[in-house]
Amino acid sequence: MLSAAGVVPLSAQSPTDLTGSWTLNRQISQFPDEIGFSASFIPVTPDPNSQERGGGGSGGGGGRGRRGGGGQRVPLPLPRGSGITAEDSSRIRFLTDEVRLPPDQLTIAVTPATVTITPDRGAPRIVRPGLRDDEVKLGPVTVVTNATWDTNRLVIVYSVGPGRSLRYTYSATKNPVQLLVDVEFLEQGNGDKVRRVYEPTPPTPPVTSTTAPPAPTDRPLEGLGSAGRPSVPSAPTAAAVDQRPDAALKGLTRLAVVIEGIDAEAAKCNLKQAPLETAITKRLTDAGLRVVRDSDDDTYLYVNVNTVTASTGLCVSRYDVTLYSHTAAPLAHTASPVPLQVELLHRGGLAGGSPAALAEGVLKSVLENVDLFMNRWKAANGR
Repeated sequence: MLSAAGVVPLSAQSPTDLTGSWTLNRQISQFPDEIGFSASFIPVTPDPNSQERGGGGSGGGGGRGRRGGGGQRVPLPLPRGSGITAEDSSRIRFLTDEVRLPPDQLTIAVTPATVTITPDRGAPRIVRPGLRDDEVKLGPVTVVTNATWDTNRLVIVYSVGPGRSLRYTYSATKNPVQLLVDVEFLEQGNGDKVRRVYEPTPPTPPVTSTTAPPAPTDRPLEGLGSAGRPSVPSAPTAAAVDQRPDAALKGLTRLAVVIEGIDAEAAKCNLKQAPLETAITKRLTDAGLRVVRDSDDDTYLYVNVNTVTASTGLCVSRYDVTLYSHTAAPLAHTASPVPLQVELLHRGGLAGGSPAALAEGVLKSVLENVDLFMNRWKAANGR
């Protein structure tokens, strides 16, 4: 964990110090187990006997949990008297997920009138410091923002719902050169805080060939070019990178299923591991994949469900569905390949409600995400 005492003074900096390409340093960044708005702000899954129904919207996150995702899902009814609209609900899910799963890379461009922040897996977002209540499009939601320069720090406040907002503070240090991103969940004057530390992205080294051209030979007419001199073979080119959508899924025929988090707390809310695992396995096999059991297969579907109960009898579960694989590759600072865990796909979200409703809500949402994965797998494999 980082402390404020370790921050280098910023008085000698300028706003342009934020400009550049930055890579997240996970080792010195903060990743708390729980972060988000309070449970009273969490939309809940309807009881099956309730007559209320929700409309369409986006989901994937909100409340507290391990990591967030995103994506379309049926929105959940909102607590009566909360003043929270369905649009607020979508906004909070998206922005909370973005905090839990920060971009690995950021590119920032600063001009006198605007600041453009581009994450590695999203569209650029442009804020205009000094312009009040500026609407900014962030993925599937539109957010009212207020951006200001506080000396040489960029402060962006996103309004997410009644009495609640997210405050991002971007600052840079010179020794060492780092971009600090402080995020604070603001509700009733305070809330959870987290700091992410980015470092300058190293330049990509040029691809060079270590193969020396063959020495001239005295053997006549063998390997001669048009000018009568020994011909030199072309330098080998780097292997082409398959940049087609979901290329990493092509050729996948089997995987394992790993489910974690179904503990005693989940049991109180009628959540059981066996029915969830059976339903997931059926969806995968119906799609055409072979599910292997008790295997250390390199590729596996990981489902994590974290459940808490409130004193009112409300059950809340955070679920994450992730497709992992393993490989070996050299890093910028290693001379030889090292084993790596690779996240191919990830989606997550939140479900809540009475114990009678929670198990059905979690199962439905998890299977929706599994179906989305299978659709992308089928497209990548021409099925």
